Amino acid sequence: MEKGIDMIKTVLFDVDGVLLSEERYFDASALTVWEILNSSNYLGLAPEKHKTDFTDEEIDHIRAKVFEQDRVLEYLKSCGLNANWDMIYLTVGYQLIRLLEQVKETEKLNIEKWVTNEMDRSVLQEIATALTGKNIALDFAALLTDFELAEASKAGLFAHLDRLAQERLGVHATVFGKKGELWSTCEHVSQEWYVGDRYVLASTGRPSVQTGKKGFLTDEKILADSQEISTLFTTLKENGVTIGIGTGRPELETIEPFKYLNWLEHFDVKNIVTADDVLAAEREFPEAPALAKPHPYTYVLALSSKKKTATECIKEAMPVPNGKETMIVGDSLADLLAAQEMGCTFVAVLTGLSGKDARSEFEKRKVEYILDSVLDVKELVLSLNKE
Repeated sequence: MEKGIDMIKTVLFDVDGVLLSEERYFDASALTVWEILNSSNYLGLAPEKHKTDFTDEEIDHIRAKVFEQDRVLEYLKSCGLNANWDMIYLTVGYQLIRLLEQVKETEKLNIEKWVTNEMDRSVLQEIATALTGKNIALDFAALLTDFELAEASKAGLFAHLDRLAQERLGVHATVFGKKGELWSTCEHVSQEWYVGDRYVLASTGRPSVQTGKKGFLTDEKILADSQEISTLFTTLKENGVTIGIGTGRPELETIEPFKYLNWLEHFDVKNIVTADDVLAAEREFPEAPALAKPHPYTYVLALSSKKKTATECIKEAMPVPNGKETMIVGDSLADLLAAQEMGCTFVAVLTGLSGKDARSEFEKRKVEYILDSVLDVKELVLSLNKE
């Protein structure tokens, strides 16, 4: 190409699966499902199995059980689901439906009351009482079978959960198809595990239900040498490339690890867009479609350095002007779909949940640039800008 045509002027990085491993999020997700099912604070199936100081080996065992050796996670991500809170909710919601199905002959009236109204923690404890002493069983693998006919999208998965509840429990309507109190409970327990006692109030606006969790903010698993990633950021900036972040993580869970790893100094914070920015826009425009990835909102706002209003980002004409000058680096289908809609250059890195097995999926979707590591972005950008 001619020099100056489609040169890369901006690189926007996803975080999970690109810079930081998703492993700790998935660990926290598994622990959340485990706690809600077993703790006496929630469904209380096995209080003796619940604690707040699991070893890594114990966490690995719980995660392998809850998510069927990660097959459940891989399935949900393949449907374009990008938020761990949604993955937790679908897993918990599905198991709750199975539990209620096993007592529906004796709890018919209560079940109709429970599933047609908001299901907060007090309701979960009522359900726990109804389950006490009953011969019930969990089946984590069954989700994969029961969701075979679900539409492969967030809306489709939520709607399918709602349909399953209606069919299995014999009711005409349920609250499972929306983000209500049960979803909020899942989110809160997840935040307890991820950010720990120190930050849970700042993260959620609510105190911990169960204290004693240290969190993972300073125990992240990094996907390359930390200093080499710093060098990547420095080199791009020294070559006139603006760098930014577009992540589904909340702000706290982005900024604190970046501070700890000495990465934050490389960024203008106006170029860092997190789930908090997306949630703020969704609250401002509740009738708008979901704005989390694969919706391009996150990357449009980051590309504007937060100069555009939520309205302007939502109404942004696609593809964006000079889209190929912006490189989006991600590991997931959600990142790819957002980049394609914006007309941006997309780079897939094979360090997400599926690892190198994701290559075939990206190749099937004709992704031009597929890299083994985020560190390879440096040479790619430099070579493209020399052509």
